Amino acid sequence: MSINAKETYSKFIKEEAKRLGFLSCGISKAGFLEDEAPRLEKWLNNNHNGQMAYMENHFDKRLNPTLLVDDAKSVVSLLLNYFPSEFQNDNSFKISKYAYGQDYHFVIKEKLKELLHSIEENIGAVSGRAFVDSAPILDKAWAAKSGLGWIGKNSNLITQKVGSFYFIAELILDLELEYDHAVTDHCGSCTACIDACPTQAILAPYIVDGSKCISYYTIELKENIPHEMKGKFDEWMFGCDTCQDVCPWNRFSKPHAEPLFNPNPDLLSFSKQDWMDITEETFRKVFKNSPIKRTKFEGLKRNINFLE
Repeated sequence: MSINAKETYSKFIKEEAKRLGFLSCGISKAGFLEDEAPRLEKWLNNNHNGQMAYMENHFDKRLNPTLLVDDAKSVVSLLLNYFPSEFQNDNSFKISKYAYGQDYHFVIKEKLKELLHSIEENIGAVSGRAFVDSAPILDKAWAAKSGLGWIGKNSNLITQKVGSFYFIAELILDLELEYDHAVTDHCGSCTACIDACPTQAILAPYIVDGSKCISYYTIELKENIPHEMKGKFDEWMFGCDTCQDVCPWNRFSKPHAEPLFNPNPDLLSFSKQDWMDITEETFRKVFKNSPIKRTKFEGLKRNINFLE
């Protein structure tokens, strides 16, 4: 394929991504993530995945997208902003901002389907697959490789212009494109995220023990939360944003423009007492299409009871 064609196709994909509301789009050559392999292996060997056994599955596929899509040539990484314009009231148990609105899996999947359709319609017979947290893909590694940001000391992808409150998604295509380059790390000597983590889950710069994270305890863990964690959750009942809230780069976060991410008004106005009194019927109403459904009513009640 000519250099001009690659350039034209890449430009088209990025313009379409922008039209669909994505914050940014970067492209990498599909292949084995050599640098990530030893890191992932060490992380798993240290049991930093806790009970997230699925992280141990498909090790090879996790590191090589050509095993997910036949003849894959490119990984298109996309960011979608979820930073809200309104927040929960101060006298409330806290929910991670990504869960304020509708489940991002469905919202983003629709956009990716449309993007893939547009690529097929305008470029031709392109084979590809869309992914949103739904397959063994190291999405942060690919986004960083595609120049969309750098992986910070809290292991989140961070950008200078808009911080880190966004979702990451991918299209893996059998189409050669023009490839972007990684950007430099701008964490410098800052340790705000490490110092602020309520459970000391950030063991060292760039190393997070997933099994100590509040998000893990409140979402992934299916059994009772260990008693020694009592008093360490800083009022978080679903997920945790502490390491992002204190990150200096998130001063540049701007509110999203996706109506489906707007929260149910009850979610913003509920007090601690309202959460303690929540019924299953109210839970179903407030969180109808929310990621919070993942914990189920019993899981949320467990988390709330643990905070009382």
